[in-house]
Amino acid sequence: MTTKGAPQAERERLAARAEAVTVTRDDWGIAHIHGRTDADAVFGMIYAQAEDDFGRIETNYLTALGRTAEAGDGETAIWSDLRARLFVDPADLRLKYAAAPSWLRALMGAWADGLNHFLLSRPDVRTRVIRRFEPWMALSFTEGANGGDLAKISLADLAVFYGGLDAERMSVAAATGRSSEEPAGSNGIALGPSMTRDGHALLLINPHTAFYLRSELQMSSDEGLNAYGAVTWGQFFVYQGFNAHAGWMHATSSADCVDEFEETIVERAGRLFYRHGAELRPVRTTPVELRFRAQDGTLAARSFTVFRTHHGPIVRAEDGKWVAVALMDRPVAALEQAFLRTKAHDLATFTEVSRRAANSTNNTIFADDQGAIAFLNPQFVPRRDDRFDRTRPVDGADPATDWRGDTPIGELPTVIDPPNGWVYNANDGPWWAAGQYSPRRGDYPGYMDRVGANCRTAHALEILEAWQGFTLERLRDAAYDSHLHVFAKLLPDLLTAFDVLAVSDVRRANLAEPIAALRDWDCRSSLDSVGTTLAVSWGETMRERVAPELRPGRLSVVDRIARTSADQKLTALADAVGALLRDFGRCDVAWGELNRFQRIDARATPRFDDAEPSWPVPFAASQWGALTAYAAARHPGTTKIYGTSGNSFIAVVEFGPRVRALALSAGGASGDPGSPHFADQAERFASGDLRPVYFHPDELAGHVERTYQPGRAEPR
Repeated sequence: MTTKGAPQAERERLAARAEAVTVTRDDWGIAHIHGRTDADAVFGMIYAQAEDDFGRIETNYLTALGRTAEAGDGETAIWSDLRARLFVDPADLRLKYAAAPSWLRALMGAWADGLNHFLLSRPDVRTRVIRRFEPWMALSFTEGANGGDLAKISLADLAVFYGGLDAERMSVAAATGRSSEEPAGSNGIALGPSMTRDGHALLLINPHTAFYLRSELQMSSDEGLNAYGAVTWGQFFVYQGFNAHAGWMHATSSADCVDEFEETIVERAGRLFYRHGAELRPVRTTPVELRFRAQDGTLAARSFTVFRTHHGPIVRAEDGKWVAVALMDRPVAALEQAFLRTKAHDLATFTEVSRRAANSTNNTIFADDQGAIAFLNPQFVPRRDDRFDRTRPVDGADPATDWRGDTPIGELPTVIDPPNGWVYNANDGPWWAAGQYSPRRGDYPGYMDRVGANCRTAHALEILEAWQGFTLERLRDAAYDSHLHVFAKLLPDLLTAFDVLAVSDVRRANLAEPIAALRDWDCRSSLDSVGTTLAVSWGETMRERVAPELRPGRLSVVDRIARTSADQKLTALADAVGALLRDFGRCDVAWGELNRFQRIDARATPRFDDAEPSWPVPFAASQWGALTAYAAARHPGTTKIYGTSGNSFIAVVEFGPRVRALALSAGGASGDPGSPHFADQAERFASGDLRPVYFHPDELAGHVERTYQPGRAEPR
């Protein structure tokens, strides 16, 4: 049965359910949903999300369920679908749903009801594939980081192994992927009472993702739920946010929770086995059928036999071995943990929820109104023999490489209420989380951190070890601090290279003006700064040229740039200046003239046009040390550069006798270009002008655009 063909009794049931829900839209279009029960709140929030951008919800579930090829993306999308189906089996999820706790089943049922009620109430909305949502589907998309573990599996390698597509290897890799894969980079800072002017804990929530990855909303109920923050499209929990007593910020972790195992395959009497110690174990097989939209518009299907060992599914072949991947697969526990932590009222209750050990991808920065602050490691970290280099596939035939259960929470690197009064994380290892009070790297296995420090680490420490007397506004200012400290490291060598040029070298004359601008620059980005334009343009040119030489676990991009020759540095600057002359007719281009924010349409791949309105942006990319991440680039037909990822959502929260917050989202709350809330936050976003959050009813009063029940008085 499709939603559109639902019987009258079903329509009446859903309409009656909506009677228990109120949606209030504030003057920014942000939804504040209240229900009698938690399930009612879930019903209302997913309905409100669907109003704002149903297309992104459906796209996320097509990806999670392995059904993107059905939507008309072509047969090449099959490899993305196959990757999802390695771990998502609808029959298995139905069984897991049936065995889930009754309270969680109630939430999943409310989630499906809310989406189906939206489709019934909005006959003008056409779905791409999913005609009716079922409760078990919520278990396919439980990771707040949107499948970061799964995204590590190469689509190209899957195509080669299961499809024999050697000739198409690179094209498949470029043409397919998870639509909601989260780019690396986020900032979280928690300040204890000793660091703040008024003795209240403060929290910075600052995920760096693709713009429009999440919506901003508040969901509350008469059962004690009252959470505000960023919600990934289609999920029914606040992923990064706060309630009246506590707040949580997740940043993609550098811990290694995914392993690959090289399996030695042996064929005996037409059957496949793999070696494990002295044993030969049978390779398990599971059939997978995937449908795709053919060029003539009809649905066709391809069938696969997926091979598995006890380590996990086979994802590729390498050097005569098959490679299996092992990663977290706990959808029920993950969904429980994600929702229940939004109701945690202090560190103790938040930690108790975390004992479900179903977070494999995120570090957490936490603060509460008792003054507690904490850095928490992902709770799912397999215990392993650390003798093996797990940055590469290990020998699956050696039992010593096997996972040995979970690492107990008490053995994970954690920081709670350090004497310095602050904790932070910027996707780096926990060894910098609290300055001198951080965990010691040598006390933990190597797989607790495979990345180390990044370019934002030094910048964060520069602020946290020097600033005092924080207020909500001062924490906001810290989050937007404009220092690009990477260039303070890189530019002296460039300037020296210019200074020692021979008088006869033509570059002395050609580069004199830009070198002078760089010499006078204070390494801070701003709208009118020519130095920022020159430095970033030079840095991007250098980055592109050293990229082919980079290897995982070796020199960072910054270190590799630093080690290039003087001639390479000067040549890159000459080329960067040449590009500015070509595009603008001069090299003294202010950063705000070049660096822009624009939102024209709601397509998954944004369109940019120099002739259309846009806003100047003073921020730069995090790879240059910016805490305020803004990743911008030229796009087809543009000379200006436009951002597509970075500060997608930012909030600063104060946990005093009553919680207070400022926040901002990229663009606006609605995904409809015809809505007044499609780009009404654009100017504030481009300048970092955070707006007050209407968390309490008295704050919302006077800022109400409309109040309604789902299915009635639809905002357009």
